[in-house]
Amino acid sequence: MKKIVFLIFACFSLGMNAQNAQKAEQLLNEVSKKVSSYDNMVIDFKYALENTSENIHQETRGDASIKGDKYVLNFMGTTQLFDGKKVYTIIPEDEEINISNYVAEDENNITPSKMFTFYQDGYNFDWDITQNVNGRTIQYVKLTPKDSEAEVKNILLGIDKETKNIYNLIQTQPNGTKITITVKSFKTNQSLAQNLFTFDESRYSNYYINRLD
Repeated sequence: MKKIVFLIFACFSLGMNAQNAQKAEQLLNEVSKKVSSYDNMVIDFKYALENTSENIHQETRGDASIKGDKYVLNFMGTTQLFDGKKVYTIIPEDEEINISNYVAEDENNITPSKMFTFYQDGYNFDWDITQNVNGRTIQYVKLTPKDSEAEVKNILLGIDKETKNIYNLIQTQPNGTKITITVKSFKTNQSLAQNLFTFDESRYSNYYINRLD
């Protein structure tokens, strides 16, 4: 009798897990559909890194302008520009620019625009907690890498249930380090300068240019 009861509960638990995974995937698909409908996105965000065991806490702000795969990212005193073919990393403090080819097949090349679609491959989904943040209902989806040797333990993706836009991303690493990216301002379909995603070498005549490829 105990075995029968255990099997019933096990089957019930598996059924609930499957339903939660399905709900999570459906919500993520709605987010992807919403993002793909925008001509461009301009985002201001807060970045926080925390490791309580090492007593480390760092916070900074950044911004990104995104159109398709192209982007300009300003973060930690560095500007990174991707024109669709090459990545330009501009470091004013060192008066240096690194230029490299973008390799789409390289899993390490996750552009800012992929923040909204990276979860489509390589993760298992689960329905997580719901929070009220300043009157907004934020539903969290837990992403766990399918690769057991991944450098990420799990990711919590907070999604505004009304707008279907991403509110924040919380990445936990195996060593306990937690990285949180919170969207502070999210604007879409803005009037962007035509040359925003074009690298103009003449503007950096005093810089050392390091061509990595």
